[in-house]
Amino acid sequence: MPLRFLVFCLLILAAGPAVAEESAALAALRGGGTVALLRHALAPGTGDPSGFRIDDCATQRNLDPAGRQQAEDIGRLLRDSGVDVSVVRTSRWCRARDTARLLDVGPVEEAAYLDSFFSDRSTASAQTEDLRRSVVEWTGPGVLILVTHQVNITALTGIVPRSGEMVVLRPRPFSDTGFLLVGRL
Repeated sequence: MPLRFLVFCLLILAAGPAVAEESAALAALRGGGTVALLRHALAPGTGDPSGFRIDDCATQRNLDPAGRQQAEDIGRLLRDSGVDVSVVRTSRWCRARDTARLLDVGPVEEAAYLDSFFSDRSTASAQTEDLRRSVVEWTGPGVLILVTHQVNITALTGIVPRSGEMVVLRPRPFSDTGFLLVGRL
């Protein structure tokens, strides 16, 4: 084992589990065949204002300047790290669509199953099953990025991500969940 690799491993271990988890997540993304659930970037507030309309961004909670910068920075990290993104799927909410486009890492497709069910839980089970299926069926060759909302990610994984946080999964069709949690970034 090369000394440089051993020193790298020791530094990661010394830095703590969060850094090791981030390193594992980024390495898995570089390797492809993984799925990144990305909570949209910073958009101040909670939920959506009354009068929310999916076809009118003026009625929605949107990215602020820090959120736009955060999305661009995430995209730059992915590009600079050599992550091959095959496709980016996004919720139809403006804050998620804007995050997906600002990443600038691949083609963007809208997917209704990624829409937030924060205000209307009646679709939660069906959307979560569609999300699970999307993860389980991903075979690559690159990475699938799914830009969605906290409630969607939490329903599938039990994790409550911060704005702009990625939860990296490796499809495992024959496991109980259909995926392996690789880490968070």
